[in-house]
Amino acid sequence: MAELHLFSAGAAQGLVTALIPRFFAETGMEVRATFLPVGALREKLVAGEACDLLVSTHVMLEELALEDRIVADTVAMLGRVRTGIAVRMRDRAPAIQTRDALRASLVAAPAIYVPDPARATAGIHFLKVLRTLALDRELAPRLHAHPNGAAAMAALARSDQEGSIGCTQITEIRITPGVKLVGPLAGTFELATAYAVGLSAVAHESAHARRLAEMLAGRESAALRLQSGFEP
Repeated sequence: MAELHLFSAGAAQGLVTALIPRFFAETGMEVRATFLPVGALREKLVAGEACDLLVSTHVMLEELALEDRIVADTVAMLGRVRTGIAVRMRDRAPAIQTRDALRASLVAAPAIYVPDPARATAGIHFLKVLRTLALDRELAPRLHAHPNGAAAMAALARSDQEGSIGCTQITEIRITPGVKLVGPLAGTFELATAYAVGLSAVAHESAHARRLAEMLAGRESAALRLQSGFEP
């Protein structure tokens, strides 16, 4: 049976997962979805792995379009996703609204859960935040890095250490049972990343891929995108 191969950044995992059953009901086509940090997605695409549709940062899709790896006129915006702080559902929300408050809360945390600080958008940014706060060396032993934000949040939910903190894209926090959003990073630490979807230049299922892209970025999922954490 033919399959549609979808590569997606973790920030869109909740949205994609919610729409796949609708897509299958309409088309009868199975979707093989791979969720990875954006850096890893680029590596897989450049390596020539089968891909019909890519969901990633708008910047990356534009770059890949210039390299003729993504069909430029198919790139469609999903929205912006902010990076946020999370804690276990049963824990008190720490103060994060100011630089000093965020610094104090991070110093007090016994463990900090983050996505890959080398290839994940939120992980890379969080490491920059720690460096700006001069905490990167002090807190390095407490960092628990995971392949993506969803895995990091699932590990935070399982943690038995009261006061543990997580940082990733708000969409990944919202889809994880057992954790709650404290709020977005604020001030100079704010990060709002624009995500988009685009058709692979070597898509085998281009017609179905275009339909799934329309479902992801179109009006029919607008409310779901907002609920998931995508902002206009």
